[in-house]
Amino acid sequence: MSNYFTYTGSRLNTISFPLGGIGTGCVGLSGTGRLVDWEIFNKPNKNSMLGFSHFAIKAEAGGQLLDSRVMNGDLPPPYMGGGMGPGRETLAGVPHFSKCEFQGEFPIARLTLTDRKFPGAVTVKAFNPFIPLNEDDSGIPAAFFEVEVKNPTKKKINYTLCLTVQNPLAGGTANTFAANGKIKQINLSSVSLPKEDVKYGDMTVATDAADVSYQEYWFRGAWFDNLGVYWRDLREQGKLKNRTYTPSDKAGGDHATLAAHVTAAPGKTVKARFVIAWNFPNCENYWNPVRCDSGACCNDSTKCGDGINHEANRWKNYYATLFADSKATANYCLTQWDRLESQTQAFKDALFGSDLPAAAIDAVSANISLLKSPTCLRIDDGTFYGWEGCHCNSGCCEGSCTHVWNYAYAMPFLFPHLERTVRDADFQYNYADDGSMGFRIQLPLGRARSTMRPCVDGQFCGVVKAYREWKICGDDAWLKGHWPKIKKNIEWAWSPENYDMWDRDKDGVLEGRQHHTLDVELFGPSSWLNSFYLAALKAGIEMAEYLGDAAAAAEYREVFDKGKAWVDKNLFNGEYYHQKIDVSDKGILDKLAATGLEQHKGIDYYWDGEHGQIKYQIDHGCALDQILGQWHANLCGLGDVLDPAQARKAAKSLYRYNFKKSMRDVFNACRIYSLNDEGGLMICEWPNGAEKPACPLTYAEETMNGFEYSGAITMIQYGLVKEGLEAVAAVRQRYNGENRNPWDEIECGHNYARSMASFALLPALSGFQFDMPRKTIGFNPVIEGKGGKFDCLWSLEGAWGMFRKSRKSVAVEVTAGKLTLAALNLPFLVKSKIKSVTLGKKKVVCTIEGGRLVFATPVTIDPKAALTVTM
Repeated sequence: MSNYFTYTGSRLNTISFPLGGIGTGCVGLSGTGRLVDWEIFNKPNKNSMLGFSHFAIKAEAGGQLLDSRVMNGDLPPPYMGGGMGPGRETLAGVPHFSKCEFQGEFPIARLTLTDRKFPGAVTVKAFNPFIPLNEDDSGIPAAFFEVEVKNPTKKKINYTLCLTVQNPLAGGTANTFAANGKIKQINLSSVSLPKEDVKYGDMTVATDAADVSYQEYWFRGAWFDNLGVYWRDLREQGKLKNRTYTPSDKAGGDHATLAAHVTAAPGKTVKARFVIAWNFPNCENYWNPVRCDSGACCNDSTKCGDGINHEANRWKNYYATLFADSKATANYCLTQWDRLESQTQAFKDALFGSDLPAAAIDAVSANISLLKSPTCLRIDDGTFYGWEGCHCNSGCCEGSCTHVWNYAYAMPFLFPHLERTVRDADFQYNYADDGSMGFRIQLPLGRARSTMRPCVDGQFCGVVKAYREWKICGDDAWLKGHWPKIKKNIEWAWSPENYDMWDRDKDGVLEGRQHHTLDVELFGPSSWLNSFYLAALKAGIEMAEYLGDAAAAAEYREVFDKGKAWVDKNLFNGEYYHQKIDVSDKGILDKLAATGLEQHKGIDYYWDGEHGQIKYQIDHGCALDQILGQWHANLCGLGDVLDPAQARKAAKSLYRYNFKKSMRDVFNACRIYSLNDEGGLMICEWPNGAEKPACPLTYAEETMNGFEYSGAITMIQYGLVKEGLEAVAAVRQRYNGENRNPWDEIECGHNYARSMASFALLPALSGFQFDMPRKTIGFNPVIEGKGGKFDCLWSLEGAWGMFRKSRKSVAVEVTAGKLTLAALNLPFLVKSKIKSVTLGKKKVVCTIEGGRLVFATPVTIDPKAALTVTM
């Protein structure tokens, strides 16, 4: 695949580019220009169309119609359509463009449409604001479109640019045009739905074009009348003639069209802006609703019948606290368009201007789109909540699942305040007084915590993530507020109340019953889960020392030192880390059977009597996540939790054994995420004659994207840059637009959260370091281009910008916000002679030792003044 970002031909087949805000749902723009996947109604809605919603264009000159077309390319096959051909809503039976090109550089898409019969080249630019550190403007419930037409002829052409949207509301649809200064809009609502109804809401189509016409309603008829009359109306000379109906005459299904009229002189280009905004404020738990305690639903006999306490089962979308309705949203979008677009463009330019290989930029940019998918919600108090992914019509695996979202590194850097709301909710709603943590937050917030047993990776990485958030934001008060619970989280490992007996003898080694992200349990020490434990202990040591809790620091250090020494000695076989267990010893399970906590899976679930083995273990396998805790430690600045030489050998083994350049001859009994000649990293492999258990680790033969990214980045962290990038490219080549949607990486569902592990490519390749409590950042790139050049995006609480390196200078630039530094670490300059350090045009006084610059007084970098080191 020579070009990662431009799609043509069959590579348009699966594209659905998400247009929406964080926690608002989204509309998809297909590779051929269709408006698909209308996921704006507070749940997933894959493969959906909204009636005949579309863009169209007509061209007129000299009092004659030259041509009219919907702004679509050819519909990709198949064309069977359940025995009746493609659905009419695809508009495949309406004149459209013969040539189509899609440029996808999230958060901005460009669709180019041409046809030899149409007098004009059409480009549709589509986006929703994506502005680091500004979660509210990045959370607008709207899709932004700018339609541009270039007149290639020698005569003046009048173009009519139309946006049609169907009113989705049932019961007395009301489509109402209004002009608000320069903004013209049609609001789509219902006259019958009460405001408390979960289906209540409205949509608005709007433009700020100077000259418009509109139809509040398409023709109401039977059979195929509405589309037929619409197309007849569009092909008439001049403007659209309005049509109105009484709202109560029809229960849903009405379409409305808003048209902008622009005139292009020969060779000139004209534009018009459109917005589709929505507001569906009322959310409910449809997957596990709050039940009534009595026979009367909501204690109201008139509503009784389904046993659901509807009042207690609902909450409002956060965006509904910002915008009264979709009309207010549309007005905000159009009045603030220039600022929102320029700031989004600045981020896009910074990300795509980074000196990372194309596959890495593709992996990073494609997966941050997940934040705009229905995987993500925001509760009315602003708390962020995430599913693991999405089924076609419902969320998949509830609760901001800690062990899945462990992998997701995009939001902590790009929207750190939002990430902290997840930590806050975790400590408030998942925490138990004994120190154990649930790993799925229940909605509505405040419900009883999940009764699932704690998971090792979720619990201990929660400590690491608290450490990470503190290092990103530098808010000591935030850390102090959570410190008592963080301590109890760590100490649950050896607590007598820990029914799973993780580290009952407090030697830093996890034994007992260990639930984890692969949905089962391990029963013997493994480097995978123990590395999480060691990383949590090491984070606990640093936080305790910083907060003056010397006793906790000493206690955690003693446990850490014992555990690290044991793991390095006992779990490394010379090539990779593994699990220490005798899978034939049923006594391991018998000892745990007496714990009395048998929810989820009973102990007998794990015994394979026919083969005489404990099921679902790693044993002597080479697991992709074998040093995942070290991956987190490297990214967060915790240093070594495993022996670095052994960790590097383990990283080599991931490439040697787990990476398959072709899946053609690989057996896979699990879910199929790669196939044929596609490549990928397998969850677990048993090399060199190691016996594979009869019922091995769950998902062993799968290639799951988030695991693959963390494994590939682990390789990069240990100097295997070429190998790591090859593994990254293997994932993205599977999502090439022909076979899979580039902006929808799947695992257990669509838009899967774990894939945001790919964002860690930025700090890994740039060697980004951050310690905002001490006002210190640093960079140590592992790749560079011609002339030693390396530019890369960075982001932290309060500021984001670019790091720029050449052989003659280094610069830290701030694009937005302010960054105050007491020191800057540049290890790659250890042997360089530094000529000067300046802030803007002012000389900065500092001491320099071993590539570390310590400023005499803290310096503040803002968009007007970069910090530059000249060699």
